[in-house]
Amino acid sequence: MVLLHVLARLAPGHGWRLAVAHFNHQLRGRSSDTDQRLVERAAKKLGLPLIVGSADVRAHASAKGTSIEMAARELRHDFFAKTALSRKIRVIALAHHADDQVELFFLRLLRGAGIEGLAGMKWSNPSPANSRIALARPLLGESKSSLQVWAVLEKIPFREDATNALLEIRRNRVRHELLPLLAEKYQPALVQVVLRQMEIFAADAEFVNQAAVKWLSSKRPPKFDSLPVALQRSCLQLQLAQKGVAANFDLIEKVRALENRPVTINRDKSVARDAAGRVRVQAAKEPGFSARQTRRRLAGRAGEFIFDNLRISWEIGLLAAGTVRTPIKGVNSEHFDADKVGQAIGLRHWQPGDRFQPIGMAAGVKLQDLFTNRKIPRAERRRLILATTAGGELFWVEGLRLAERFKLDKNSVRGLKWCWERL
Repeated sequence: MVLLHVLARLAPGHGWRLAVAHFNHQLRGRSSDTDQRLVERAAKKLGLPLIVGSADVRAHASAKGTSIEMAARELRHDFFAKTALSRKIRVIALAHHADDQVELFFLRLLRGAGIEGLAGMKWSNPSPANSRIALARPLLGESKSSLQVWAVLEKIPFREDATNALLEIRRNRVRHELLPLLAEKYQPALVQVVLRQMEIFAADAEFVNQAAVKWLSSKRPPKFDSLPVALQRSCLQLQLAQKGVAANFDLIEKVRALENRPVTINRDKSVARDAAGRVRVQAAKEPGFSARQTRRRLAGRAGEFIFDNLRISWEIGLLAAGTVRTPIKGVNSEHFDADKVGQAIGLRHWQPGDRFQPIGMAAGVKLQDLFTNRKIPRAERRRLILATTAGGELFWVEGLRLAERFKLDKNSVRGLKWCWERL
């Protein structure tokens, strides 16, 4: 409401032609309808045309399998963009303010966003619903409290959304719990500090983004592997965005690390990069189960063998008598009870029906369920190596913890140190 009145006051001096668009989310019953009537009265009093839209946000969220907030945002932006196009309007003004920026910073920080995400909203950027329409945020530098004061002084009517107080919504918890705690206990000037930090992130992100654009458009760019890691990530992110792929950190890292190896996005698509750093999107191929396997003996005190691009080294030693054994884990290493494992072992890949009981679990479960819970891509699951006893019982799965039955305990006499390395 403040934004509307400010723009209406400034419009004559700048030759602006204004229209008001209101979207009724149908989420709060009569309260939503009262909001709409408030906007209708304001537009009429200011002599501005009003376009009203509405949709069943809850039904849309359920159909798309997304949150209410995301569904509302999608429907609202779609309505704004279509309205703007129908009236040949090129700019949509939104009333985001400085407090929104700070809340967004912490929401994205908790999600693990990179510097571009932590830079927050821009003063102007293309509409997510239509890139031909620009979004402008003239109040982004103003605090909510200053806008409230101005509304009171200017006698501008407004309504408070009751859902802003609901603590089951994460943004509201950040607003009402986290930010007041940080301001009171850690940094009284929290808003100013965070806004300054966001400005730094924005400048850094812009620099890296421009360098990535320059690299992508160069006829003889530097070798991809020679680029700084931050620039590699940005080059991949830009290419993925151009190809319509929503890229998170994990996807970018897998593509960056695996040259010419497809990374599954969903059941239908996979992406890969070549040695030059160029990204391609292709139809995902469901890999079959590998029948490759080998039998080995753990003879002597130590040894090493290679199976399907995995080097495994092992060592068996006596344990000090009378000590309590606790599982030991290092980087790409495990410690087992050597006598429980036995001398004869097998190495193979995942097969249908395989069950495994990781340490700490009360019972065995299907490997497929473990892979799903850990979000291990389908293609990668078939590549992992499994180790079995002579009787075929799984005691180790690459990337998972050792099996419960083969851990060291107070009765263990000999320990088996098991290390592995991808070639």
